Amino acid sequence: MRKLALSDEILLKIEKPARYIGNEVNSVNKDLSKVDIRFAMCFPDVYEIGMSHLGIQILYDMLNQREDTYCERVYSPWIDLDKIMREEKIPLFTLESQRPVKECDFLGITLQYEMCYTNILQVLELSQIPLLAVDRDEDCPVVIGGGPCAYNPEPLADFFDLFYIGEGETSYFALLDLYKEMKEAGRTRREFLEAAAGIPGIYVPSLYHVTYNEDGTIKEFAPNKEGIPATVEKQVVMNVTDTYYPSAPVVPYIKVTQDRVVLEIQRGCIRGCRFCQAGMLYRPTRERDIDMLKKYAYEMLKNTGHEEISLSSLSSSDYSKLEELVTYLIDEFGQKGVNISLPSLRIDAFSLDVMSKVQDVRKSSLTFAPEAGSQRMRNVINKGLTEEDILSGAFQAFKGGWNKVKLYFMLGLPGETEEDIRDIARLADKIARSYYEIPKEERNGKCQITVSTSFFVPKPFTPFQWVRMNTMEEFLEKARIVNREVKDQLNRKSIKYNWHEAEVTVLEGLLARGDRRVGKAILKAYENGALYDAWSETFHFEYWTSAFEETGVDLAFYTDRERSADEILPWDFISIGVTKQFLLREWERSKSEEVTKNCRAGCSGCGAAVYKGGVCLEDKN
Repeated sequence: MRKLALSDEILLKIEKPARYIGNEVNSVNKDLSKVDIRFAMCFPDVYEIGMSHLGIQILYDMLNQREDTYCERVYSPWIDLDKIMREEKIPLFTLESQRPVKECDFLGITLQYEMCYTNILQVLELSQIPLLAVDRDEDCPVVIGGGPCAYNPEPLADFFDLFYIGEGETSYFALLDLYKEMKEAGRTRREFLEAAAGIPGIYVPSLYHVTYNEDGTIKEFAPNKEGIPATVEKQVVMNVTDTYYPSAPVVPYIKVTQDRVVLEIQRGCIRGCRFCQAGMLYRPTRERDIDMLKKYAYEMLKNTGHEEISLSSLSSSDYSKLEELVTYLIDEFGQKGVNISLPSLRIDAFSLDVMSKVQDVRKSSLTFAPEAGSQRMRNVINKGLTEEDILSGAFQAFKGGWNKVKLYFMLGLPGETEEDIRDIARLADKIARSYYEIPKEERNGKCQITVSTSFFVPKPFTPFQWVRMNTMEEFLEKARIVNREVKDQLNRKSIKYNWHEAEVTVLEGLLARGDRRVGKAILKAYENGALYDAWSETFHFEYWTSAFEETGVDLAFYTDRERSADEILPWDFISIGVTKQFLLREWERSKSEEVTKNCRAGCSGCGAAVYKGGVCLEDKN
């Protein structure tokens, strides 16, 4: 009988005890005495967020298929339990066995969002694992980071033993085999890390040194030991059909953010938006076979009892067999009360036709992301959408019965003018006008348009990785301009405007493009009390400003300056296939407002063809 790590008394005191008891439907139970490797898989945020992450579900299923390995889950305790665990010195535990994380061989932490970085330190401290990798001994788990933020691992370099760069289905088994072999041979932690650095996609920060110029830029980044690779190559699964995918994902006891079956229909994106990191990192675009998707849809619904299936990808409309898949799902499951959701659709007649098949138009709103208000700015960012596309798409949606539209834009894009900013409100008004062009008797109630603006953060491995980021004051002034312009529009009563927090955005910018020196500020902010920075109710910017003063980290150096094309960037040692030459070329094209074709319309020579598959070879087979 499994013993819970928390007493009944504690479980009765805290909010949502189901976050911590494990034993959910489809969770894996193994005999600890019969496994050689224990792997704690961590999402450094609250359970409801972490349980919604597909990547962890894939790796959990994949690693547990090995008889010698037990993959268990751990999430950040919410602040109520965090306080109790510190007071009573209860070590952080895994959900499956309810045993301390520090007893595991590996602690794998997914890095999805920069504002979760202080939660990583919470997980380490509550696990009673030294925060700094240099302080860990032979009894500590190997701490490994992966996910999109691992493509600039440097701000976290001091806290991790190694990073996995790329898609987890490729090199994890080689890493576990090496660990098992060296453990049996009695090798040291250091010997394992040095050997692991030879596995494709593995980056061990302690085996590299960094020197800096007088102006604070990087002078040199290189291995500090012979035989360690100077470049770390991104790992890619080229055949996304015949690979690991969970047919029976874990079903939580409580409602989570994505309480549904998630079917990943493809990886990557053909569009090439210049601000989008995921669109560059996950090249080339690779589609899953439709027969595999049909099979998994059936199995996952049967094994979970969920009543909704979400088709996941960066740009769902670009999946070549979307219509066939949606038609199949409706025919097969529609009468059984299963809903189908389609995030990431473009504004075009095809997408609207598909949407009309799957949504009850009287209940739902449509979500579009024009990203910029003016055509000029949409060309700058290579969005590939014209105003005509947007207005005709909205009009068709309104004629089809929708009356609620959510529009997502960014403020602070490179080269943005005040007119571009005002055009956000003007575009929203034009969309509202198109609604009122429909005869009154054919309208579905009052038109509701919600305009949301986030603030632009330049990210590594994008054509904008060199650009200067706006300051907080600039961001907020731009939001005020949009707000005033919305109030000046004819249809202002139909338009609601929301904007993001500028303080969080600037911090995200620092952590996204920071180098190793930023780590000491993360540590100090955590010591000051920073935790759950991604949550507005628990975010305290003063913990960070104080940390910058105490550590001498200059926020403006990392955010408020343009990099030169020849500056060594903290992530330059990582190869993602997409070349620096291509990114520079796209940066220059953005300045002259030139649009680059999507991958299917014409190859732009980004470099991803080096992987010899996916969209790069579609017309060459």
